[in-house]
Amino acid sequence: MTAPDSTVQAPPAVTPDPDRFFDTRNLSADLKRHSVRGGTVTLVAQGAKLLLQTTSMMCLARLLTPADFGLIAMVLAITGFVMMLKDLGLSMATVQRAEINHGQVSTLFWINVGLSIVLVGVTAGLAPVVAWFYGEPRLIPITLVLAGAFLFGGLTIQHQALLRRQMRFRALAIVDIVAMALSVAVAIASALLGAGYWSLVAMQITLAAATAVGVWWACPWRPGRLRRGTGVRTMLAFGGYLTGFNVLNYFARNLDNTLIGWRWGATPLGLYSRAYSLLLLPIQQVTPPIAAVAIPALSRLNDQPERYRVFYLRALALLTFVTTPIVAVLLVCAEETILVFLGPNWRAAAPIFRILAISAAVQPVMNSAGWLYLSGGRSRALFAWGAAASVVVAGAFFIGLPFGPRGVALSYAIAATVLCVPCMHFATRGSSICLRDLFAANLPTMTAGVLAAAAALGVKLAWGALLPAWATLGACAVVAGSVHVLTVFYGFRKRAEYVSVVNELRTRRRAPKPGVERSA
Repeated sequence: MTAPDSTVQAPPAVTPDPDRFFDTRNLSADLKRHSVRGGTVTLVAQGAKLLLQTTSMMCLARLLTPADFGLIAMVLAITGFVMMLKDLGLSMATVQRAEINHGQVSTLFWINVGLSIVLVGVTAGLAPVVAWFYGEPRLIPITLVLAGAFLFGGLTIQHQALLRRQMRFRALAIVDIVAMALSVAVAIASALLGAGYWSLVAMQITLAAATAVGVWWACPWRPGRLRRGTGVRTMLAFGGYLTGFNVLNYFARNLDNTLIGWRWGATPLGLYSRAYSLLLLPIQQVTPPIAAVAIPALSRLNDQPERYRVFYLRALALLTFVTTPIVAVLLVCAEETILVFLGPNWRAAAPIFRILAISAAVQPVMNSAGWLYLSGGRSRALFAWGAAASVVVAGAFFIGLPFGPRGVALSYAIAATVLCVPCMHFATRGSSICLRDLFAANLPTMTAGVLAAAAALGVKLAWGALLPAWATLGACAVVAGSVHVLTVFYGFRKRAEYVSVVNELRTRRRAPKPGVERSA
């Protein structure tokens, strides 16, 4: 009698599907669900990041001096420009392209890494030039250390792009929050130990290193060998024009810091840069998350003009709905905002802050123009617009420079307001969207924003002299926010539109996944 075979055969090895990192067909089946979930996740994550950034700003502004921030702003105006070149627009090429493969992404990865290594050497060589330009020898070691962040940046670009392409915003959110928490903790601890401006340097390095580790953990894709003939030429062309736009845009947006630091020194630059950063802090918690969802979604809708139009207008309406009351409160309560978040030593930044808030009213709308250019693969047209707009903005900075930081802020606010209409005209040209659509989409929030600002001003005039700064700011925020929401929801009857987004999210979360039956 033959004994039974006691050997157990191992199950066949399962080879991971390499295309799972690049295929987006699963997203097209229910783009709305992925967009709503992605938008919700990123908005929640931005709330956590806002809390961390606010904590960091309030603590470090009280532990360090305006001159400390001014020194770092001088270096970042230069290194930030160099840092853009490590990307070459290739991350957006990965997100936007309809079809992509392992060989192409691997090629783009090694290009990004190689550029990062080159830029480390370039930045190190520029350190003495930076110190000479500003007349500040302390900038040499600061520049040398900050150059190290480029290495981490080159390692993260394609992994982040693949996560965005697959709309895995939850993973991105976790990485961002953990990395920011670590960097804030390191910065505050260093400042408490008396590190001075070096605590801000440590913050930048920690953030870059933690982000690199996090995205490699979240995205298990690993690059292959660098090969020729992978078909990345068109992607490089797309990224080249996008990089050209980013360079011009960065030059225009940061020329003010460079000129103020050169003409007026570290302390005025510290006041200006902190005012600008504080103004952008709440706006940046809203705009990038919506953009992160909108660009991949719109890229999938290029062949459906009406759906493309509706999606863009709803995303834009959501963006302005959230940002408009924030800008209204910051404009009215500039002094209170500075006192609460930066402290009494920063009072001189309040007038600068109020003037810059004017430009913040139009920035979200102008930023959405990039969604149209990038989702449609029109990076060349984006570059052309950036070249024209940069000339106007740079000219405004030079006009305002003799009048100090306030003059620069006012010139920029005027230029940004003037550029808004032509910016959107060129962005929508040739698409299913027209300027009338943009006006209609923004009319409710613009009207509500004016009423919200008036309500906040009334509260400030009535109670501002009797209440501490934090109470005045809080009361104005509550009243302005309430007026804004009531006006949009009931005055313009938009409540159902926004509630439908929330209901859609709840419904999709409760519904079973396609092809999966509930167990009995």
